[in-house]
Amino acid sequence: MKYNIYTLLLLCLVTLATSCRKSNMEFKSEYERSYDAWADFKSKSANKYQYTVSQGSVFNFGANTTITVVGGKITERKYSSYKIEGAGQTVITSEWTEDANAIGSHTAGAAAITMDEVYSKAKNDWLKKRDNAKVYFESKNNGMLSTAGFVPNGCMDDCFEGIHITSIIKY
Repeated sequence: MKYNIYTLLLLCLVTLATSCRKSNMEFKSEYERSYDAWADFKSKSANKYQYTVSQGSVFNFGANTTITVVGGKITERKYSSYKIEGAGQTVITSEWTEDANAIGSHTAGAAAITMDEVYSKAKNDWLKKRDNAKVYFESKNNGMLSTAGFVPNGCMDDCFEGIHITSIIKY
């Protein structure tokens, strides 16, 4: 009788252990799935793409920076800042374009970095677990990164440290 109880118990444990086993994809983090989507997009686009970073404020102003990458090199950075007036009218306050020879010549705008560098910065800085901040990550650009960053605890206005990418397209 004891042999049958132990056999039954062992069989139950083996069944339970194998039924709870998940595939590698189920264990992958959201970041890793997003990075895989990025790697697939990068390959299919021959590393030729544009992405737009949006920066905004609760105080009715913001900016968009579009980075163009060809063959893994930044070839253009376009910037446009705006304010929102009265009845929701958007007024452009500044615009400029840097070509490959002038990348980084303006101080405003999102950093001139490739998506590979964005993912690296997200992983090694913006998404680090912090005791004093809430971390955010979203991948709403066809599975690719759309938000990565953190907000320090207790901060009320414009405290986000990271990146908001509104679009990533083939160029």
